[in-house]
Order: sequence, then C-alpha cells, then structure tokens
Amino acid sequence: MIDAVASDYLDQIRFMAVAGESGYEASAERAAELFGPNLSWGYGPAVWDLYGIRGQPASVLIGSDGVIVDSWYGALEESRLRERLDLLATR
Repeated sequence: MIDAVASDYLDQIRFMAVAGESGYEASAERAAELFGPNLSWGYGPAVWDLYGIRGQPASVLIGSDGVIVDSWYGALEESRLRERLDLLATR
C-alpha cells in the first residue's frame, strides 16, 4: 500500500523500506521491482533494533526533527494510511 500512495507525497514525505529478513542480493532484486522515485530501501537488521521492530509489516513515521510521530504493526487500509501520512506532512 505504501508504494501505491508514496507518489502523492513526493514533496512532503520521504519513504524508506528497511530489509533484513533475507540476504542483501535477494532484497536488492525485489526492491528493484517494487520501489519508485519516492520510496527508497536499505538493508540493515540493526535498524529494526533501533526502532524496536520485531516483525513485519511494521511502520514508523519520523518527523523531520527525528522524533517518532507514529508507529504500528500490520497493514492499514489506504484511507487510514493517508490520514497518518497527512498528519506527518502537516507536522
């Protein structure tokens, strides 16, 4: 869902997906298929530890000041995801 809405926030929010459950090569191959101009990816299980992520899917919204604004586990309906992203964008 995030890749579907990311382009609507090009000038407001930068999206980053962090892989860590499979190897780097497999992650890079899949990322090339999924991610676009406003959705980047990185590889680093240590990032998951930094934010207390213990499983997927998980999302963390971080303001431009580095403060965690929101987080959740699981997928959201598009309308609920947009509500949370709109709040981040206006922050």
